[in-house]
Amino acid sequence: MIEIKNLSKDYGKIKAIKNLNFTVNKGEIMGFLGPNGAGKSTTMKIITGFIPPTEGTVIIDEMDIMDNDYQTKRKIGYLPENPPLYNDMTVKAYLKFVGEIKGLKKADLNARVNEVLGMLGIEDVANRLIRNLSKGYKQRIGLAQAIISDPDVLVLDEPTIGLDPAQIIEIRDLIKKLGKDRTIILSSHILPEVSQICERVAIINKGEIIAIDTPDNLSKKLKESNVIETRIIGEQEKVIEAIKKIKGVTGVEAIGEKEKGSIDYRIEADSQTDLRQDLFKVMSDNKANIIELKTVDLSLEDVFLQLMTNEAEVTEDKEEVENKEEKASGKEAEIKEDKEEKEEEIHE
Repeated sequence: MIEIKNLSKDYGKIKAIKNLNFTVNKGEIMGFLGPNGAGKSTTMKIITGFIPPTEGTVIIDEMDIMDNDYQTKRKIGYLPENPPLYNDMTVKAYLKFVGEIKGLKKADLNARVNEVLGMLGIEDVANRLIRNLSKGYKQRIGLAQAIISDPDVLVLDEPTIGLDPAQIIEIRDLIKKLGKDRTIILSSHILPEVSQICERVAIINKGEIIAIDTPDNLSKKLKESNVIETRIIGEQEKVIEAIKKIKGVTGVEAIGEKEKGSIDYRIEADSQTDLRQDLFKVMSDNKANIIELKTVDLSLEDVFLQLMTNEAEVTEDKEEVENKEEKASGKEAEIKEDKEEKEEEIHE
């Protein structure tokens, strides 16, 4: 449904995004993550046709957005970080206005406005001026204008910012429901939110995509060890000693007593080792009982931080190499200059 090909955007000497390539299919919700200034909002503005790219193309439903500007924009609902609201209008009048702009037929307009008011839970403020409403209500009105025309594609920049916890849950559920038969791209700084809503995640840093996959696959790729947390009934010293002897175990720690009569442990093994079967056998041999066991995966927050750290290290290494090359080049120039001076002296 959405294809991004070799997309770049320059602002003078500043490269906001560099050679982005990815696709988002119909019925898929993709999360777009990155630190401030990474290029998320720039990418979204290009996808929605608000700004042109310096290079590359955006294909919406097999149409190039630059060649079919009007047709593609009709397929897109967009919620920017700061919703485009007219504060002197009532909520209902504003949604009718937006619906008319987006080409809704007058016969269908009132019904669609009432439907969207209900979906977003804003019926009770339908006749109030937007200027008098809270940030949470304004955010929901912004989302309402994005979906008023029932678009095939939704581009949502921080859709739950400013909402209270109950409203966030409602909007998450709505986005998941909308994503069943639409294409959705959303950015968010709330990493648990992205992992709960999105099937895939693209992580962008300094204008470049550094990872794109499902949250589970990203976690598996970046795990350097397997971690298990378990609750065991048995003598602590004997349990720890027995676990240490299991092949592949690199560390074991007693977390403490969380349930009377048992001890919780955190066990690490090398990334190639699944020690669950061996753990059950060893505990049985030592007459200790496992009453709880779970594997511990990297959270999306862990993945994000690890990728950012890796990227920073690569950048530092690159800069170090460039500095060494620059120094070497300077040294060569200095040697060459000394040689030329000596040759001139000899000649004289």
